Amino acid sequence: MSTAAAPDRTEVGSYFVANYPPFSVWTKEAVAKDARPALAEARPRGTAALGSSLRGAGAPGLSDIPLGLYLHIPFCRKRCHFCYFRVYTDKNAGDVQSYLDVLAREWELYNEERAIAGRPLNFVYFGGGTPSYISTRQLERLVSRLDAVSSWRSAEEITFECEPGTLSESKLAAIRGIGVTRLSLGIENFDDTILEANGRAHRSPEIGRAYDCARSLDFPQINIDLIAGMLGETDANWKTCVRKTIDMAPDSVTIYQMELPFNTTISKGLLAAGGGAHGAGDQSGVASWSTKRRWVQEAFEALEGAGYRIGSAYTAVRNPSTKFIYRDRLWQGADMVGLGVASFGYVNGVHMQNLDTFEPYCEAVQAGTIPLARALRPSDEERFIREFVLQLKLGSIAPSYFQAKYGVDPLVRFHDQLAKLAEEGYLTNVDDRVTLSREGLLRVDSLLPRFFKPEHTAVRYT
Repeated sequence: MSTAAAPDRTEVGSYFVANYPPFSVWTKEAVAKDARPALAEARPRGTAALGSSLRGAGAPGLSDIPLGLYLHIPFCRKRCHFCYFRVYTDKNAGDVQSYLDVLAREWELYNEERAIAGRPLNFVYFGGGTPSYISTRQLERLVSRLDAVSSWRSAEEITFECEPGTLSESKLAAIRGIGVTRLSLGIENFDDTILEANGRAHRSPEIGRAYDCARSLDFPQINIDLIAGMLGETDANWKTCVRKTIDMAPDSVTIYQMELPFNTTISKGLLAAGGGAHGAGDQSGVASWSTKRRWVQEAFEALEGAGYRIGSAYTAVRNPSTKFIYRDRLWQGADMVGLGVASFGYVNGVHMQNLDTFEPYCEAVQAGTIPLARALRPSDEERFIREFVLQLKLGSIAPSYFQAKYGVDPLVRFHDQLAKLAEEGYLTNVDDRVTLSREGLLRVDSLLPRFFKPEHTAVRYT
C-alpha cells in the first residue's frame, strides 16, 4: 500500500482498509507473547493517551468495554470470482456439522478465559462464507450451544448475512427466531448474466422471494448489499440495480466498489497470465476506479432523492436513527471474539487471527486450544491511528473524541495530511469536525494510508 496517488485502473491488490496496523505485520510470535496473556488477564489494558494512562481510580471496568462475537460460517454453494475470504464449496453435511460443533467448543474455550468469562455480549455477527447455507436444524443446534455458554438475548444487534438462493420461509423464520435484528442480503446485482459472470450462486427470481418473505417476518432491519463494478457492469445495468433497490425500500443499503485482492479467482488468473500486480486491471474487465466512484455517487444521489441518508462511505439508511452497532463498536476499539477458521478478533488491546485452514483449525479446538495463528499488540499511537482512519470512513469525525480518549489532537498530529487533503478538495471542514467532501468519501480507502506510520505505508496490507 502506498501513499502515492492511486492509478485509475483496478489493479490486483488490497484497496479496502479493514484494520490497522496492516495484517502483514501481525506475527506468530505475538500469539504467545501478547495474545494468550491478554486472554488470561481479567481487566483490559487501558486505552492510554500517548505518554499517560486514561485509566485510574474510578476508571471504567471490564464490563464497560463492549464485547462482540463474530462467527465465520465458511461454506458456500459456489465461490464468487471476486471473493477473497476463506470459504469452502466442497464440504458435505457431516463436515458442516462437525465444524459448527467446533465453533461451539471454541466459544466454550474462550469463556474459560478471564478476559471473556461472565461478560455480556453487546453485538453478534454471523458472517461468511454464507451463514444461511447451513440448515435450520444446524443453525438452531449451534445457537443452543452458544447460548448455553453466554446468552446474547440482551445484545443490541445480531446481524446475519444471507445469500438469497439459500433462503426458504422456514429458514428465515428460524433466523428471525434466534433474535436476528439485521438481515443482510448479499444481492450484489439484479442481472442474471452479471451474476453468472461473477460466479454468484443466486439468480434474480430468488431475490424477490427472499426479500418479500423476510419483510413478512418483521425483521427490524433488512440490508441490501450491492457491488459497483462487477464483471460486465454497464451504466444502464447499474441504473437499473439502483432503481430496483429503491423500489424494494430496504432499511439500509451497503455499496462496495469492486476490488481485486491477491487471492480472488480473477486475480489469480491475471497473475498466472503474467499480468502482475500492476497493469492487470486493464485486462480484468473490472471498471476503473473513477467509473466505480461515479456509479456509487449516482447511487447515493438517487438514494438521497428517495429519502435515504448517507451514513458512511458504503452505507445509506432510510431512517436516520438506524445504527450499525457492529461497525461502530469495532471502529471505537471494542473487544470482539472471532470464532471460526481464519477469523479475526481483538481482546484486551491485542489483535488476533485464527489458523486459516480447515483441518488445523478444527484439530486445535478439538485439542482444547484457542486456535490462534498470528497476533499484534498495537502501540498507543497505532490504536489512535486505527480509530482515526476507520472512523474517517463515516465522513465526519470530532477531534474532541480523540483528544478525550487518547490525549492527542488529530488536527495537530495530522496537520500536514489534513491540509493536503483540503487543498486537493477532499475535505470541506477542519475545525470542530473533520468532514470529507463527497469526492473524498467515495475514495476514502485510498486516502487512509496517508495517516499510517511511515513503516506501514509501503508494506503489503494482508
